Amino acid sequence: QVQLVESGGGLVQPGGSLRLSCAASGGIINIYNMAWYRQATGKQRELVAQITTGGSTIYIDSVKGRFTISRDNAKNTVYLQMSSLKPEDTAVYYCNAADWRSFWGKGTLVTVSS
Repeated sequence: QVQLVESGGGLVQPGGSLRLSCAASGGIINIYNMAWYRQATGKQRELVAQITTGGSTIYIDSVKGRFTISRDNAKNTVYLQMSSLKPEDTAVYYCNAADWRSFWGKGTLVTVSS
């Protein structure tokens, strides 16, 4: 069973950038589709970006052109590079690994505010 630990969250001003990391242990990520989700206060968790085992990516419309998901299988880590951040990007960001099972990290808080 894979364990996921997110890091890199914090407070950033609008227009700023952050890079989130998701480090995996107890399993190798190259067998999983990896994704970042987020959940804002009072809202449902939503998929932000996904990268498949083959390297294909998808993004929700609101982050296209601003966020980039990538994976480093050698480091067993997935990243989410976020730029041009907006207040509406404020949320807890969760890492997910999925095959026929689904594994979650505990999340990292991103706050976009001046």
